[in-house]
Amino acid sequence: QVRLVESGGGLVQAGGSLKLSCAASGRTFSRYAMGWFRQAPGKEREFVAAIHWVVRSTYYADSAKGRFTISRDNAKNTLYLQMNSLKPEDTAVYYCAAASRVVVITRVQGYDYWGQGTQVTVSS
Repeated sequence: QVRLVESGGGLVQAGGSLKLSCAASGRTFSRYAMGWFRQAPGKEREFVAAIHWVVRSTYYADSAKGRFTISRDNAKNTLYLQMNSLKPEDTAVYYCAAASRVVVITRVQGYDYWGQGTQVTVSS
């Protein structure tokens, strides 16, 4: 079984920073992409950032460009999301996801595995 476990969320003031981590464990699986998504109450889950596992190209939502950075540590089997200059509208539950097959990398549909989510709250 594949497990993804997020950590690093919390409460932060506007303009502050957080670094989220996603640790993968369990059975070995092929990877096409891994990414971060978020969901606020009453809203649909939306794309934030992703990385193509082989090419290592990165993708960002317009709202994240210039503020968020996705990265990985292969030795630790961990994915990261560095979030700077946080805004109240960034408040959401953030989910780590992995796709084992080809998907449209910026969309929710097609990702196979999901973590439990970690809450990020940005106050003004």
